[in-house]
Amino acid sequence: MLRLRKILLCDFLYYFLLLLVGIYLIIFFSNYKLDHIYNENDNYFELNIKKYKIDGDKLTIEFNNLIGSYYFKTYEEKQTFINNYSINDLLSIKGTLVKPNNNTIPNTFNYKKYLSHKNIEYILQIKEYTLKKKNRNLFYKIKNYLYKRINNISNKEYLYAFILGESSYIDESVYNNYKINGITHLFALSGLHISIFSSILLFILKKLKIQEIPSFIITSSFLLFFSFIASFTPSILRATIFFILSSINKIWYFFIKPKYLLFLTFIILVLINPNYIFYTGFILSFTITFFILLYNENNNKSSIIKISIISFLSSAPIIINMSYEINIIGFINNLFFIPYVSSVVFPLSLLTIIFTKLSSLLSIFLRLMESVSLLSSKILNITLFFPKIEFIELLLYYVFLILIIKKKRVIKIFFIILIVFLYSKPIINNNTSIYFLDVNQGDSTLIVTSKNKSILIDSGGKMNYDVEEWKIRNKEFNLMKDSLIPFYKSIGLKRINYLFFSHGDYDHIGYSKELISNFKVDNIYINNDNVNYYEKEINGIKFNNKYLKIDNVEIYSLNDKLYDNENDNSLVLLIMIDGYKLLFMGDATSKVENDLVEKYNLKNIDILKVGHHGSNTSSGINFIKTINPKYSIISVGKNNKYGHPNKEVLENLKESKIYRTDEDGSIMFKIKNNELKIEICSP
Repeated sequence: MLRLRKILLCDFLYYFLLLLVGIYLIIFFSNYKLDHIYNENDNYFELNIKKYKIDGDKLTIEFNNLIGSYYFKTYEEKQTFINNYSINDLLSIKGTLVKPNNNTIPNTFNYKKYLSHKNIEYILQIKEYTLKKKNRNLFYKIKNYLYKRINNISNKEYLYAFILGESSYIDESVYNNYKINGITHLFALSGLHISIFSSILLFILKKLKIQEIPSFIITSSFLLFFSFIASFTPSILRATIFFILSSINKIWYFFIKPKYLLFLTFIILVLINPNYIFYTGFILSFTITFFILLYNENNNKSSIIKISIISFLSSAPIIINMSYEINIIGFINNLFFIPYVSSVVFPLSLLTIIFTKLSSLLSIFLRLMESVSLLSSKILNITLFFPKIEFIELLLYYVFLILIIKKKRVIKIFFIILIVFLYSKPIINNNTSIYFLDVNQGDSTLIVTSKNKSILIDSGGKMNYDVEEWKIRNKEFNLMKDSLIPFYKSIGLKRINYLFFSHGDYDHIGYSKELISNFKVDNIYINNDNVNYYEKEINGIKFNNKYLKIDNVEIYSLNDKLYDNENDNSLVLLIMIDGYKLLFMGDATSKVENDLVEKYNLKNIDILKVGHHGSNTSSGINFIKTINPKYSIISVGKNNKYGHPNKEVLENLKESKIYRTDEDGSIMFKIKNNELKIEICSP
């Protein structure tokens, strides 16, 4: 034992083990391939439910190495599933396997990568399902009982979050306030929950005069079972394993430093599943814990204020790279919310599971929490946008943070310089970038000038239709909110300087309200037609027959006639950038094309934004031959009901290089030193 203690007190051991694990991870991911368990032509499956979620009419089921989706046809069918199906039940399923897509807008969530880190290659689109065998496993019976019990209690959305780590059930608008306040970590099962559980258990066992080692075994066993209930999420596993190692360290007097126990926890988890290193909860959990332990190691006194600041600073770059924004005084909220949740809400949530009548009392404290969060999101909200932080910048940031915590005061000035650089780096960009964004069946193009001025042509838009109440989903994907706005922020946009709407159709202007509510927009321009309902809300200036010069970008409005329909009255913009000619046709038809050819000398267009999504009403052969585009961009939705782009139009454009957003995703042109570079963000 003495020899073992001596070995475990050697600092070099833990860094050496980390180095070995680092080498192992490099080798593992250099050779990493998904397990090809299923064949794409398979259409019948027998699978055990690993986890499921119901949101409105959508059922999502996670199986081993597969994720399935199904849409309930009736409310009765939905209730039948809730009442009769449970985790670990065996299902007979008929369905189709489809491969998930990559993100088609840069710097946004990549669902395909997310699933690959769960070793999932396909999405199963379920057509029919039947119950083949009920779960008979005792542990799963307990887990199912807990899920069903929570589902029948009011405030179940918070109980799912605090007890099971499922925060997606919380109302989206309420959760957004928590997000603004920087306190969503309170809903991720981690060290806070394990600390409370272990403290309660150890206190009870001590009162029962149970000895130290049996108490440790009982508590550890309970925490491992709780980890099973919470589906072994990485953050809860981290906290559980760290508790077990810390207890062993304390009971047998190994005197291992807490940060080295964290290293050992990290090593154990990545050996269990190397893909954990890509899980956000895993990254945040280890990063914050490491810096708190490092701070405590170098400081005799630590207050909740200091711990909140350390937590904020250590997590900030990770949060920025998730949403490209951060509330820089959000850590102040932790001074109220952490004690409030840990001392009141979480313990009361546990008691409510046992004594369901306490749900009314829990409601009072939850409504108070929501009210304080709403107020705080309005008062304590200094949100800054940050562009995407590259790996080398992340590395420098954390090196500087470690040096500051270790009280290397000389380095503080460099830390400040780094923060200023991260916030202002887009200003020093001298490229001109053109992004033809994949907005499905719609149009949206962003131009960023050499001096970082932003020009947006159309916003895109998707019409939402009223559905029955039982079908309404708590979390519905919104392209503007979930992809476009994060993308704008990721490239450093803090405002839209010039916003053009080619015309008032919803697929061109529909996201305008969300855009304007999230960004300061300096100038808004619309076409010359009568102002419709959507255009009234944006208060734009008519731009027909006008000219603008914005840095190195010149914009000419060509369509000055007034036709008898909205499409033909689209703004047609000729844009000149460092000698390159771009022509944006909106939804203008062949009638407008013929008028333009007669009036203007339009030849050798470098980039054509093809009119009306490649419809046969546009891109006539004479027009295309006259303008002779080098590149043709078609913004079109995959498998759209209109049959766009039309085969005849594709034939007319065949002499140009054609890019389509349904096949190529977003298409990006960068102009630097008069050279044009092209990238795509393919599905």
